[in-house]
Amino acid sequence: MSLCSKRQSAGWGKSLAPWMSRGAACGALALSLEARADSPMTLFSPADPQAQSIYGISLFVLYITLGIFIVVAGLLTFVLIRYRQRPGDENREPAQIYGSNQIELSWTVIPILIVVTLFLTTTRVILGTEAIAKPKGALEVTVVGHQFWWEYHYPKLGIVTANELHVPVSDEEHPTYLEVTSADVTHSFFVPRLAGRMDVIPNRVNEAWIDPPTPGLYLGQCAQYCGTQHARMLLRVYVQPQADFDAWVKAQQQPARQDFSSDRTAAEGEQVFMHNACINCHAIAGTVATGRFGPDLTHLASRDTIASGAVPNTPGNLRQWIDDPNSLKPGCLMPSMHLNAHDLDTITAYLSQLR
Repeated sequence: MSLCSKRQSAGWGKSLAPWMSRGAACGALALSLEARADSPMTLFSPADPQAQSIYGISLFVLYITLGIFIVVAGLLTFVLIRYRQRPGDENREPAQIYGSNQIELSWTVIPILIVVTLFLTTTRVILGTEAIAKPKGALEVTVVGHQFWWEYHYPKLGIVTANELHVPVSDEEHPTYLEVTSADVTHSFFVPRLAGRMDVIPNRVNEAWIDPPTPGLYLGQCAQYCGTQHARMLLRVYVQPQADFDAWVKAQQQPARQDFSSDRTAAEGEQVFMHNACINCHAIAGTVATGRFGPDLTHLASRDTIASGAVPNTPGNLRQWIDDPNSLKPGCLMPSMHLNAHDLDTITAYLSQLR
C-alpha cells in the first residue's frame, strides 16, 4: 500500500473527502489565480497526499468559521434593523433583561463544541501522519538550512547539492524522507503543494516526508523569519520520473570537470578560483576546494538558478554574483572578492562549465 492508501485506511483521509470535494469551486478559483500569477506556490492546489489532507482540514476550518461569521453577522444585522431607534423612542427606555440561562448556556456550550471538534479533527490528521513508518525503500535526504540557502545531502547516494532538491515520483513504497536541521538560526522548510511546514532548528533533527505522485517543479521557501534575505531563501523541488532521476543521480555522482584543454579561458578561471579565498567556503569534488560554509559548486552549471532560487543561472548573472553578491541579494553573507574584469570573466567561464 502507498502512504496515501495507508492514511485513508486509517480513516481520517476518507473523512476529509467531503470537505475537499465541496472546496472544488475554491480550488478552481485558486488555480485560475495561480495561472495568472504564474506561480505554483499555493495551498489551494495540493499535489501530494499530505498536502491534500492539510487542504481538507483548511476547508473544514474555513466552513466552520464561515458559518460562525454568517450566524453572528446575521444576528447583528437583525438586531440593528429590528431594534433600531424610531421616532418617539427618545424618552423611552427599552425593556431590561437581567440574564437568561438559555442564552448563557448556548454561548458557552456551542464554542466549546466547536473548539473540541477542531482540536480532535486536527489531532487526528497529525497523529495519523506521524504514525506512518518509513518504508525501507524510501529515499533519504538531509536538509540543512543556512543563511540564506539550502544544502541537500543524499547520504546513500553520495551526493551533496544546494538549493534545488531532486526527488523521484513516489510509487507504492518509495516516498522521500527528509531529515531537516539548521547550521545557524531557525528556518522553516515549506513547499505548500507537497507538505506542511517543518521547523529547521539548530542542534535538532526533525523529520518530514513528501510523497509526490506526479512530476513537476514545486516551489516553496523558508517560512520562518531568519534574517535580511529571509524572503529570498527559496525552495525548488524537482519531482522527476524514476529514469530521469537516476540519470540526474549518475551525473551528480561524477567529479567536477577537470579537462579544459579546449577552453583556455575556463582553464585559467580554474586556476584563479583555486588560488583565491573561494575554496575556503565552497567545495568542488575532485579539487582542493573543500569549503563547507557556502554551497557545493561541483555541478553548479546544471542548476537553473543561483542565490537560492532568486536569480536565473546565466553567465551574466553569475558574473555579477561573483563580482558583487549584494547587488543581487542584499544582506547575503557572501563577500565581494574584488576581482578585476579579466579574472571575473575567467572564473565565470570556469563555473559555467561545471555540469
